[in-house]
Order: sequence, then structure tokens, then C-alpha cells
Amino acid sequence: MKQVKAEMSGSIWKITTAVGEDVVIGQEIAILESMKMEIPMESTENGKVHAIHKKEGDFVEEGDILIELE
Repeated sequence: MKQVKAEMSGSIWKITTAVGEDVVIGQEIAILESMKMEIPMESTENGKVHAIHKKEGDFVEEGDILIELE
């Protein structure tokens, strides 16, 4: 499985993909909120979303797995 990890710490403001959806490198998959700024998180891999490990409102640390792709 390929993994998309958080590039920084923050709260997940919005998940913009769903299990079963095909994503491509550079596609927005989530939006983090950090220090009152919204930061888009982009897929670093091509694939189909197998699992979403975090939900909206969760706090993530840099390196946490957000999404697994098959």
C-alpha cells in the first residue's frame, strides 16, 4: 500500500476525497488548518483510496498517515 502522510502538524479542516476514489499526484486530498491558515494537502502518489485514517477535526502531527492508496 502507498501512504499519503501529513507534511505538517495541524487540524484536519476538510477531507476532499473518499474511499474508492482514484487520485493522482498533486490532487488535493485534505485541507489542514494551522495557525488560522488553511493548507491544502496533495496526494504524493497515484492510486485508488483504500482507507482514510483520520477524520475532519482530528489533530495530526507531521508524518502521520492520512490516506492509504492501492
